[in-house]
Amino acid sequence: MPKMKSAKKSLRKSYEQRDRNKHITSTMRSAIKQVREAADATGGQEALARAISVIDVSQKKGVIHKNTASRYKSRLTHFVRGLG
Repeated sequence: MPKMKSAKKSLRKSYEQRDRNKHITSTMRSAIKQVREAADATGGQEALARAISVIDVSQKKGVIHKNTASRYKSRLTHFVRGLG
């Protein structure tokens, strides 16, 4: 365990950041799963719009890299186009 005051604060901040990142990642994965489980093209389009928004937020917050975000969005868009 940390002994210095700055080390204690650093540990506390890392725990808080981990919780934030886990929440954002969980929300993103749920949105992606909803797109994958969409039965038709219209439902897929709506789920895709929500998923892209969540992916953009994840990228903006620094949870995922911008290339990873682009890859997720591209693959999901390709998947939804195949539904119709």
